[in-house]
Parts: sequence; C-alpha cells; structure tokens
Amino acid sequence: MNNAASTAALAGVSTLRVGLGCMGMSEFYGPADDEANLRALHTAFALGYRHFDTADMYGRGANEQLLARFVGELGARRAEVLLATKVGIERLADGNIAANSRADYIQAACEASLRRLGVERIGLLYLHRKTPEVPIEETVGAMARLVEQGKVGALGLSEVSAATLERACKTAPIAALQSEYSLWSRDVEAAVLPMCRAHGVKLVAYSPLGRGFLTGAVSPATLAEGDLRRRLPRFQEDNFRANEALLAVVQGIAQALGCSTAQVALAWLLGKGDDVHAIPGSRREANMAANIAALGIRLSPIARRELDAAFAGGAVHGLRYPEALLKTVNV
Repeated sequence: MNNAASTAALAGVSTLRVGLGCMGMSEFYGPADDEANLRALHTAFALGYRHFDTADMYGRGANEQLLARFVGELGARRAEVLLATKVGIERLADGNIAANSRADYIQAACEASLRRLGVERIGLLYLHRKTPEVPIEETVGAMARLVEQGKVGALGLSEVSAATLERACKTAPIAALQSEYSLWSRDVEAAVLPMCRAHGVKLVAYSPLGRGFLTGAVSPATLAEGDLRRRLPRFQEDNFRANEALLAVVQGIAQALGCSTAQVALAWLLGKGDDVHAIPGSRREANMAANIAALGIRLSPIARRELDAAFAGGAVHGLRYPEALLKTVNV
C-alpha cells in the first residue's frame, strides 16, 4: 500500500490500536542513530501514530531521552501522544539485568523516567517484569500511589501470569497488559487474554510481527552482530528453516489480498478483538505506513481459520526466548 492508500484505509479507525514500539531505536536490533530515529518518530506521528512505547532500560535511558526530544518538538500537539514507559528491570553494574519490582525501586525509577522524558506525567506506566518473591500487591500499591501523586495516568503490567493479573486488579485499576502476542507466540490465548477480558484490561501485543519473521524480510544471515535475535531459539538456522513453511501460509493469503505478509499478521491479531492492541517496531516510513494501514484490513473467516490452524499449538519450532529468560515471564 502507498501512503495515500494507507490514509484511506484508516478512515474512521482509532489509530491508538496500532502504536510504535521504540525499543529497537536504541538497542537490541543494531546500531542506534538518534537523528534518523527522531525523523522516524515525526514520520510516524504524521502517519497517525499516537501511542509510543518505551522503557527505562532501553539503551540505559537513551530511548526515553529520544522520546523526550520528539515530544518536545511537537509543541502543543504533544498532548495528542500517549507516552507509555516501563520500569522494573534494573541494569546491574556487571552488565546483567534483573527484575526489580520492590515498591521503593518503582517510585525512584518512575521519577527518573519523568526526568528523562521531560514530562510531569507519564500516560501509561507498566511494570516491566515482576520479581517472583515480591507480592504484586506491594508493587501495584506503589504504582497506584504514583497515580495519586499525579505522576502517572494509568497502570499496566507486562508478561505476568493470569493469576498475578487477577491479584493486581484487586489492588488497583489496571488499564493494560503488555505481552508478546503474534501468530507464532499465542501463549496468552489460554489464560491471560481471558483474564484481561474478565477485568476490562487491554492486551497490548509487543513483537506482533514475530520480531520480523512474519514480514518475510528477515533471515539469520541478515542479522547484524549484536542483534538480540541471534540468541533466540526460533532464529537458529534449523528452527528458522522449519518455520518458513508456516510463513508460506501467511504469504499465500497476503498475495490473494494484495497486501504484505506483515499486514496479514497484524490484521489477524487486531481481529482478535477491539481490546487487542499492537506495537510493532519500525524505523522505515513504508513499513510504518503499512503497519498502521493494517487497521483497515479485514480477513475472511476462511483466511482466519487457515492461519489459526497453521499456527496452532506446537506448530512453531523453537522457544520464543532461551530457557533462562522464559523464567522471567508469566510470573
């Protein structure tokens, strides 16, 4: 789709359901170029993006500082932006990271994020990861106090279990749960998504394009040195080649519809319900335009059934994270 077609496809559609994941602009997916990234953020805004997602640990705060420059340059229009950030992953002196959801740390981390972002109030604050031994009531209680202090607008959690979400919702209102969700990462469908719906919590899907796999434009050979995906099981050569058979199903549907494979993947996800949002990451105008235009694409029931069947449980080869990292999610 070209930009004109993208604009037409969005008529009457709330663009907040497709936001921009900004992590890759500062870390994990290759070198950072702040000036190019700043231009990309303004391009995204011009295309209709209003939901921008970051975290204090991305680039050790550099990503939040980039967003601060962006919203600062918007002037009066900065009020249109939903700025979401996450706290709860601590960067240690030895270079490792660790979950930290203690109440005192959450308060201090939020205040540090406010300074880096250059705002008085964060629109949506997530707990990035839960420390297993810290009760969620303690953490969410601290987050609720940030709302009372006027420093945060709404609260979210990331990668917690359905049971933890239920306990959190009894402590304070939870607006959103952010978890990995895509055609090839569907774990949330079993218990987390139903629990979200039971409590009126929106599900915000990160990596909705399977970290690029579902675009059809990524392969192990194309990944730069230092790219996070080099360490992920699904991007190891044998698993990746086996998963290409699944990608062929998406490509066939895309060809029939005259759209991209990425748009099919996003349309499938967004078709799960109005309470499901997506935050694909991109720095390229064409990709950002195509991703937000997926809001206007409707898959037929036959196409949806074909995708559901192809990516049913056990069909995807490889874990989504190495086993050590999997222990930090669904806590």
